[in-house]
Amino acid sequence: MTTNTTLERFTFAHRLDGISTDIGLLVLRVVFGGLLAAHGSQKLFGWFSGPGHDATTAMFDNMGYNPGKLFGTLAGLSEMVGGLLLVAGLVTPLAAAIVLGTMINAMNATWGPGLFGKGGWETALTFGTVAAAIAFTGAGKFSLDSGRPWERKGFLWGVGAVVLAVATGVLTLILKWTL
Repeated sequence: MTTNTTLERFTFAHRLDGISTDIGLLVLRVVFGGLLAAHGSQKLFGWFSGPGHDATTAMFDNMGYNPGKLFGTLAGLSEMVGGLLLVAGLVTPLAAAIVLGTMINAMNATWGPGLFGKGGWETALTFGTVAAAIAFTGAGKFSLDSGRPWERKGFLWGVGAVVLAVATGVLTLILKWTL
């Protein structure tokens, strides 16, 4: 008995192995995008025990994002729209850029306590990392992008999404610091 024959006994192939990555991307998009959309709805509408629009805009004013009404609404809309687009797998690189740009600002807003401190930027970093990964992989076969003329995925689209996210995230921070 050789090592190869022993390994062959424990090698299992299934006819659906070809879509395993797509199933994984579907699960990731639905859960991650759904959570992000829920975060946005908390900010905008007070759903899921969230603060609601008025409290959110006041919080953004207190964090130095003035006018809070503009930046708080923008954050809530970005989380909700970006999350819903990811759930659907629709214009995925743009959706990922929206989420990552928002999370860059969330990391800035929660920088003080540190990465793991209470209220730190661990969650924003995790959300941003997932968004960047999805920008490169695309949404998978089980998405509204799949097979459509507008479907975009791969290295260049991933880089483009990250560059767009960093540019808009930094632009938002510049506006925060100058307004």
